[in-house]
Amino acid sequence: MAGNKIRVVVADDHALIREGLSRVLSLDPAISLVGEAEDGNHAVEITLEKKADVVLMDINMPQMNGIEACKLIREKSPQTRVIALTIHEDEEYLFEMIRSGSSAYLLKDVSPDQLIHTIKGTAQGESFIPPKLMARVFQEFNRLSSEPNEENHGLTKRELEVLELVAKGENNKSIAEKLFISEKTVKNHLTNIFQKLEVTDRTQAALYAIKNKIVQI
Repeated sequence: MAGNKIRVVVADDHALIREGLSRVLSLDPAISLVGEAEDGNHAVEITLEKKADVVLMDINMPQMNGIEACKLIREKSPQTRVIALTIHEDEEYLFEMIRSGSSAYLLKDVSPDQLIHTIKGTAQGESFIPPKLMARVFQEFNRLSSEPNEENHGLTKRELEVLELVAKGENNKSIAEKLFISEKTVKNHLTNIFQKLEVTDRTQAALYAIKNKIVQI
């Protein structure tokens, strides 16, 4: 992150929603709103220009939707995290945003506190999917899974233990406590896991592991 503040871009085609989000973000001194966008093209442009850490991305926008915008941002700026912020509980939107590289998926009825918490966590590499949607994600990816895969992609026993807990939705602190290791060690294991699985965040790692039956949940 640039400086001490999390640099955030808000992308939504409704001016009132952008204004409301801006007001919420302005209340937290750790967050700096560096840009707003009313369509997907502008979202990509301003995110790259402002070197944003996090983008709050609506899905349905003119010219380019949030799914395509997310994909482009992640390709051009892998360090930028995208949070899908939408009214849709439809699984297909959720799956498409995850495939496009989003780190979190929030419904627009989320509380201001949860929004701020998710922004801060996402900026640190965490991921978030609402529990009521996570069950559907697991069901879908288990349905798509092939036969059990004995290949562990070079992961060590400890890395597999960490990955399994990530797939169960545990955060770094909880993983550290369960495995009796430090949070720093957990982060080191996650870095190795991401490299070996060729993914960029926890959500993608968890879904990859479930789909390919690397871990059991």
